[in-house]
Amino acid sequence: MPAGQRRGWGRHARFHPSLAPPLTAHPPEPRPHRKPPIRHRFATFWRAFICYDTRMKDYKPHTHARHTRPSSGAPSPHFRTTYQPAQPKNTLAYKQRAAKRRTSLVALVLLAGIAIAAAIGVTSMLQCSPSQTTSVSVPNAPQYESPYDWEGMAYENGRFVYSEDGEIKSQLGIDISELQGNIDWPAVANDGIAFAMVRLGNRGYTEGGLFADANAQFNLDEAQAAGLERGAYFFSQATTVDEAREEADVALQQLNGRELELPVAFDHESVAEANARANNLDRETLTQCALAFCERIKEGGYDVMIYGNRTDLLRYNLTELEGIPIWLAEYDQPHPTAQMDFVMWQFSGSGSVAGINTPVDMNLRFTDAL
Repeated sequence: MPAGQRRGWGRHARFHPSLAPPLTAHPPEPRPHRKPPIRHRFATFWRAFICYDTRMKDYKPHTHARHTRPSSGAPSPHFRTTYQPAQPKNTLAYKQRAAKRRTSLVALVLLAGIAIAAAIGVTSMLQCSPSQTTSVSVPNAPQYESPYDWEGMAYENGRFVYSEDGEIKSQLGIDISELQGNIDWPAVANDGIAFAMVRLGNRGYTEGGLFADANAQFNLDEAQAAGLERGAYFFSQATTVDEAREEADVALQQLNGRELELPVAFDHESVAEANARANNLDRETLTQCALAFCERIKEGGYDVMIYGNRTDLLRYNLTELEGIPIWLAEYDQPHPTAQMDFVMWQFSGSGSVAGINTPVDMNLRFTDAL
């Protein structure tokens, strides 16, 4: 058996205090320091971050030196300088860093909770009903007051009559075009029709071509001969001010200097076709087109008017058209319901009148206004 070893101790015998070699004047050269395995370093970091508290004040990071610690009461053996036991260093600083980490984690959780609560609040606001929003935003909106007393509106046999204080304040009329074919105007007059609005022409809603109504001049002359008052209209699809003026020029050519008792109306409507050229016209351009048409017609010596249903009329900037009378189209109602002033009401598109072989548009003119 080699000297300095005892059976049963093996290679660990040199660590037994009784067998430690004597100190020499020249201790052996220390070995190069080796870092602990990565798993040990990670475990040390995790304990320091999460588990460190006062109960672990004597905790020392894992090193190989702890395996060479002598038993209590025994004299200390000789240790290589690289294996000296690690002592706790700056224990208070460790505690402060751990406390900061825990505080940061709590703050992060609180911020996440606040963000979630804010998101829930915004979602709830967006899901509020439109009726609630409207009632709050415009509680004092002025109520529109019609200039007409609808208690005086009477309906019989598909025709309306408006009266005030027992006096009739309306006239029954029609609006027609070449689509009605040849009209027997004396028969129309004998059926209680007092006036007619005659189409002068139209612009195509796809390619934008201009067309004069083939029966316009005949209808104007024959209606006058039958004793009806006459007005006119032009079906527009203008997309520029210049096109609106072109349409007015066609209308004036058709009138050819004839005197009219009623205005000439600008009729710009949306068309139920995907390729209609003027459906997406912006409000300002449409308003300027109407003004250009009306200005040119006035230069020809005629009064003017704007035609449309509620949707068509709201496409305009009506404040810029102030002073121009409105011809309102609204069907299947006991009286007009649009909250705007108007002078004529087109109440049906399928009327029946003697002397006309097709359905015809029916109108009521309010005589005190027009």
